[in-house]
Amino acid sequence: MRGADTFTESLFTMRRLEDFVPKSHPLRAIRTMANQALAKMDRLFAQMYEADIKGGRPSIAPEKLLRAMLLQVLYSVRSERQLMEQTHYNLLFRWFIGLAMDDVVWVPSVFSKNRERLIKHDAVIDFFNEVLAIAQKKDWLSGEHFSVDGTLIKAWAGHKSFVRKDGDDQDDNDGADFKGEKRSNETHESKTDPDAKLYRKGKTASELRYMGHTLSDNRHGLVVSAMVTNADGHAEREAAKVMLNDARQVIEDLNVEVTVGADKGYDAHEFIQACLELKVTPHVAQNTSGRRSAVPDAIAGTKGYAISQQKRKLIEQGFGWAKTVGRMRQVMVRGLKKVDQMFVLSMAAYNLVRMRSLGQIRPQLQ
Repeated sequence: MRGADTFTESLFTMRRLEDFVPKSHPLRAIRTMANQALAKMDRLFAQMYEADIKGGRPSIAPEKLLRAMLLQVLYSVRSERQLMEQTHYNLLFRWFIGLAMDDVVWVPSVFSKNRERLIKHDAVIDFFNEVLAIAQKKDWLSGEHFSVDGTLIKAWAGHKSFVRKDGDDQDDNDGADFKGEKRSNETHESKTDPDAKLYRKGKTASELRYMGHTLSDNRHGLVVSAMVTNADGHAEREAAKVMLNDARQVIEDLNVEVTVGADKGYDAHEFIQACLELKVTPHVAQNTSGRRSAVPDAIAGTKGYAISQQKRKLIEQGFGWAKTVGRMRQVMVRGLKKVDQMFVLSMAAYNLVRMRSLGQIRPQLQ
C-alpha cells in the first residue's frame, strides 16, 4: 500500500539533541576529549573576559567558540558564514557546539571578531597543549623520540598584490603586469598580506607562502608541537631548534636519550651541532650528494637511527590531513598570527581524530 505524501508536525517535541546523535558517532569521543581540555582552561577564559565592562552584553562563550572552530576544521567548512549557516539547520553541529534547538546562531562577523581574543591570549595553543596532556595520561606518547618536518602553506594573496614597497609600480596597474620584472621580498611585499613571502622549494613555482612546522612523537605519530613562520630557506631548521628546545625542557632527566628524525634538508652542520648541544641525538637522513654528511657515521649506523628513519614518515600524515581536511593547503585568513592559529588548531583536531582511533584500538591490544 502506497503511503501518502503528507507532512505533519507536532506542536511540541520531547526529544533532545542528544537523541539525534548515534551512540557510535565518532564526534562523541572527540567531544568528550575536547571538553576535558576546555575544562582545564577555565582560569584562562576567566582572565580573557575579566577586563570587560560589567553589565554589558555577554560575548560568545569561549568553549562554544573553540568547539565551533573545531567543527570548521573537522568538516572542511570553508568560511565562518557557511559554518553559521550549517549550524542553523545541522542538529549535529548544534549538539557538538553546545547550542540548544532554540538558541540563536551567531552573526559571522561577531564570530570572527571573537576569534581575535583567542589569538591575543594564545587560547588555541593552550587548547593544543591540554589535548596533548590527555594523550600523555593515556600513555600514547613516548616523550623521548620525535620527528620534525616542515611544509609550505599557500597564502590567501596573489601575485598581483605583490608590489614594490616604495610604491614605484602603483601606476602600473597595481602590479598586474610583472612579466620580466625582478621581484624579491627585500623590495616587494603583498598589499593584502604583508606577512606572506615569495618563496619556492624544489621544482615548485614561486608563490606567496608561509611555512608550517611540526614536531611529532614517534610512538603513534601524534603532533606534540606546531608553529608557522615566514617562508625562507632557513625557517625549517630554525623552527625545529625552537620546538626541540621546548620538548627538551619538559624532560627533566638529562640522561634520557632523546632522538629526532628528519629528512636530508636538515643535514647541516649548524643544525646537527645544535641538536647535540640540546642533548638530542640527530637521526637525520644523511645527504651525501656531492658533499659530506654532517651526521656522524657512528649515529647513522645504530639500530635506533633506522627506526627513526622509518617512523619519521608518520609526520607526513599530519600534513596531509591538515591540507586536505583542515583546508591548510591554502589558508583563507591573512597575517602570520591568524595562519598560526589555524595551523595549530588543525593539528589539535588531527590529534583528536587520531586519539579517538587509538582509544578504540588500544583496549583490543591490551
